[in-house]
Amino acid sequence: MKEQMTVLLVEDDRVDAMTVRRAFRDLQITNSLDIVSDGEEALEYLRNNGHRRLGIILLDLNMPRMNGIEFLRIARQENALNGTPVVVLTTSREEQDKVGTFDLGVAGYMVKPVDYRQFLEVIRTINLYWTLSELP
Repeated sequence: MKEQMTVLLVEDDRVDAMTVRRAFRDLQITNSLDIVSDGEEALEYLRNNGHRRLGIILLDLNMPRMNGIEFLRIARQENALNGTPVVVLTTSREEQDKVGTFDLGVAGYMVKPVDYRQFLEVIRTINLYWTLSELP
């Protein structure tokens, strides 16, 4: 990922969050990884986080209190994302979730593989894409 940029993971499952943290370590991704557990916490983070530059948001969809699509709707209305790319990282293969998130401007939609080696490849791909992408 881009140097000096923080990655925000919005994920309610502790095991999945630990898996992302492990993948960052195994792939030697040195960006800070901040983790919040649902859309409400993500909005609070974005509203109160002026000191860190976000490089990307990895967003789960199926979460309690406020799911990923609800988060995207509100964040887009409030301009809370300020051009920060969002990649959905979820277990949902539902077509309506894919369409709904792309309608809300996500940069990508990745289904979480169960196999750790495949999961590493997903994170490696996201890392490569955002390392090569020019951000505003």
